[in-house]
Amino acid sequence: MFVGPPAEAIEAMGDKIRAKDTVAAAGVPVLGGFTEKPGRPMSDDELFVAAESTGYPLLIKPSAGGGGKGMRAVHSPGTLLADAAAARREALASFGDATLLVERLVQRPRHIEVQVLADGHGTVVHLGERECSLQRRHQKVVEEAPSPLLTGTQRERMGRAAVAAAEACGYVGAGTVEFIAEVGDDGELSFSFLEMNTRLQVEHPVTEEVVTVGGARGVDLVELQVRVALGDPLPFGQDDVGFEGHAVEARIYAEDADRGFLPSGGPILALSEPSGLGVRVDSGIAEGGSVTSAFDPMLAKVVTWGPDRAEALRRMDAALSGYLLLGCVTNTAYLRRLLRHPRVVAGDLSTDLIASTPPEPAPERVPEEVYAAAALDHQLDLEPHATADRFAVPDGWRMGGPAWTRWRLRAPRHDSAVVYVRRVAPGSFEVRVESEGDGGPGAGSVAARARRSPDGRRLTVTHAGRVRTYTRAHDPATAHRWLGADGVAWTLHEEPVADALRDDESAADGTVRSPMPGTVLAVPVEVGQRVAAGTPLAVVEAMKMEHSVPSPIDGTVTDVAVRPGASVPMDAVLVTVEPDGSGATTADPSDPAPATCEETTR
Repeated sequence: MFVGPPAEAIEAMGDKIRAKDTVAAAGVPVLGGFTEKPGRPMSDDELFVAAESTGYPLLIKPSAGGGGKGMRAVHSPGTLLADAAAARREALASFGDATLLVERLVQRPRHIEVQVLADGHGTVVHLGERECSLQRRHQKVVEEAPSPLLTGTQRERMGRAAVAAAEACGYVGAGTVEFIAEVGDDGELSFSFLEMNTRLQVEHPVTEEVVTVGGARGVDLVELQVRVALGDPLPFGQDDVGFEGHAVEARIYAEDADRGFLPSGGPILALSEPSGLGVRVDSGIAEGGSVTSAFDPMLAKVVTWGPDRAEALRRMDAALSGYLLLGCVTNTAYLRRLLRHPRVVAGDLSTDLIASTPPEPAPERVPEEVYAAAALDHQLDLEPHATADRFAVPDGWRMGGPAWTRWRLRAPRHDSAVVYVRRVAPGSFEVRVESEGDGGPGAGSVAARARRSPDGRRLTVTHAGRVRTYTRAHDPATAHRWLGADGVAWTLHEEPVADALRDDESAADGTVRSPMPGTVLAVPVEVGQRVAAGTPLAVVEAMKMEHSVPSPIDGTVTDVAVRPGASVPMDAVLVTVEPDGSGATTADPSDPAPATCEETTR
């Protein structure tokens, strides 16, 4: 007989207000704050009085919500009403319930959660904690177990509080009790109940990797959850639970982390996942599939275990360098930089770390060797398999000597680069990479070699004395060519000759492209319309997020390439604006608006 968690337990813990009242009655510490009654929003005066009593800063969140939706930080009375109104709108749209819970906002908080298991025979145990403080937009990015913050005594105290919370609602099954922790000026740790998730969490593998039962490392929480649901008793008690080593989980998201975590998508042209000692990958994708905006952006979880935290982090860096997806932008390279952040290495974590002290940014330019590799990959397309015709050999042979082949390549959001290639012999070339306007091939070219693997999936290039092997793929739908190595992927395409004739120095480029793959919701301009820099030209939606794409210049709309309802890939042309004359106003290059776009959660 299947026995799930009691309905009253799910109902109590599924509502943040009821959950907070339930665990507070059981002696579990909670944050100070106030709540609304269902169906009765507080008046403006009531909000001001309650907020003043609690003290600023505050955190507003939907009672029925999750995933960070509808959450608002309020730092002063001046924004209280507007933030509350916005939180209610998002709560109603997302969860069908506009009831709000308001709590004291903890400065530099740590998000720590405890795994609990409870059977229908009266046994409730905890399996230690997970540190989940590395978050963006209130959503987790990296988790680990155990927390580098807690001592053994603190772990046991937090574990007892989690067990008390589960017992307070008569819970049966696997669940997670989440806490907000902070270290005071006196160095003392305090923690408060945040919420209970009446299910397994995405990050449960790190618990499975470090927990020991009867001295043997490794538990299967899914199996235990099913057995408990079938009415079986837990096969162990709290005294049987121990811990060994350290585990880290990194979430692979379909997003461009270096552009404000914009959603991405596209075909899965090539996929390589890491393996090895202490490495585990839980994946929901396969090569040949596609990533669309209809689903959550999480694609996979990379989990590493080590005898200590330093080794687990080292193995994670190596594992991420071996994770590669071509056809869709992911956050893999960002994760490697994040895990090298000095505060992350030191274990000095907080939920605001990514926003307040982000890791080092990605390189501003595509490496020269990548442009060279892409041009050589194009050049290899021209190689004849067998020929007796001298003029079929793509070396530009002529009476005056071999000529140069010119490839004009562009990566999304980067300036074009021109690569000159001269074929010396099969697989041997001279190459020079230059930015637009630097001149001809001339001096400065270097010897290079390039060859593909028999299956065409690998490209090995020797350039400037360095040998590097790339995973390669070609997207026939967009004509983009993808290259990847060491966990980093680049996409480049050959630009038409007409683009090379454009006078880039006379005016800014008025070609407006989609910052992500998605669906066009609106195009509020038409051909012939005059627009100013910053005027919204199109609205694109992906993964329940709307992005308004502004004009980068003053000018006149000369072409509208899309219509509402159309699906567009990343970098697709949306609208073209013909710039004004020499006095044209352009958006400040330092202004992030054209690159990151405005964003709202739906």
